[in-house]
Amino acid sequence: MSKWSSLFGAVAVAAALILTMGGAAQAGDVHPAAATAGCGKAPTLASGTHTIQSSGQNRSYILRVPANYDNNHTYRLIFGFHWVGGTANDVDSGGTDGYNWSYYGLRRLADSAGNGTIFVAPQGNNNGWANPGGQDVTFVDDMVRQLEGGLCVDTTQLFSTGFSYGGAMTYALACARATVFRAVAVYSGANLSGCNGGTQPIAYMGLHGLRDNVLPISNGRALRDTFVRANGCTPQNPPEPAQGSLTHIVTAYSGCKSGYPVEWAAFDGAGHDPGPIDGCTCDGWHTWTSGEVWKFFTQFDSSQPPPPPAGKQAVGTQSGRCLDVSSSNGTQAQLADCANQSSQLWTVTSGGQLTAYGNKCLDASGRGTANGTQVIIWDCNGQTNQQWTVNTNGTITGVQSGLCVEATGQGTANGTKIQLWSCSGQANQQWSLRNPA
Repeated sequence: MSKWSSLFGAVAVAAALILTMGGAAQAGDVHPAAATAGCGKAPTLASGTHTIQSSGQNRSYILRVPANYDNNHTYRLIFGFHWVGGTANDVDSGGTDGYNWSYYGLRRLADSAGNGTIFVAPQGNNNGWANPGGQDVTFVDDMVRQLEGGLCVDTTQLFSTGFSYGGAMTYALACARATVFRAVAVYSGANLSGCNGGTQPIAYMGLHGLRDNVLPISNGRALRDTFVRANGCTPQNPPEPAQGSLTHIVTAYSGCKSGYPVEWAAFDGAGHDPGPIDGCTCDGWHTWTSGEVWKFFTQFDSSQPPPPPAGKQAVGTQSGRCLDVSSSNGTQAQLADCANQSSQLWTVTSGGQLTAYGNKCLDASGRGTANGTQVIIWDCNGQTNQQWTVNTNGTITGVQSGLCVEATGQGTANGTKIQLWSCSGQANQQWSLRNPA
């Protein structure tokens, strides 16, 4: 591993000089197809150093194409950004730890998993990522365009990671290019390269040390919370290890929009460092961080079948049909033929919410407590009109109103609306929760 300590003072100086950057182009649309123009033809790019014109400057990057590259196979693409004072070669070579730490240890893991990843190490101007006027984000746009034109890339599988200033640049991409990159991992970062955007969801992982005296952990928490909000996750103060414990804790946030998780990995031991090792204040390629980041990125592997949707169906005793609702705020729930689809899959949370789509809650419209109040879907907000009691007699009652969820007018047909009404013991107010067929 490269020796980080000689660079830490430069980080602090760079941080003091950074202004909030603006002017970067807005994130483009998500690519409509996975395969790029480089698929099915001889590659025009090979492993090694490449130069490219970007914003009127000569910029460079190091490319690692997998051994036995197949132009009919779409590849994952991972960008690895260096720290202040570091270089693209430091990231690509792995420094003093060599191959084992190349691209923060991800290259070794990718190779052992079947050589399915293309790696890119961009070189920052003045060995940093100040991103003036968004020029470094534009540099990434230009690289992506060149790489997708010359190689077979899966456009749904672009990722970025980086340490320190490289983490700041990765955060800037998460803000500005959330529809281009599938997920990012930020090691010990801060808002040094700007955040033009930050309101669109992107899968986000932050890793930071409690003992970081260069970019204190509060910086990493602030970056993380940008995407806790954008991803619709339930706010929390995730657990962090105790000072002196020399260990780490990884927390996955709950309530995030489907496909947009947020994870936070806090560690005690090493300070400003991407490679902490449990049980000491040392670092090295044996760190746990590379495995956690690899696991976070590869969960989105588009070659794998999607997991079955989570949750249970709420089936009306009288109708035999399922409680169903679209994802649009304010839509009234209804009965529909049962099917294994997200509009009918409900999760009962520890807070008494009935959630669907990952971040939507069953809701008594307008906080109503009167008979006939519509039962709708809405963003989860923790209020009592979104809390329910699933009773042993089959009824579902509102915590705020005490009323029962029922099929209007004792209807049993598809499209019958769902409302609140005084509990009567009738079958249109009884439901069973079951796993989808």
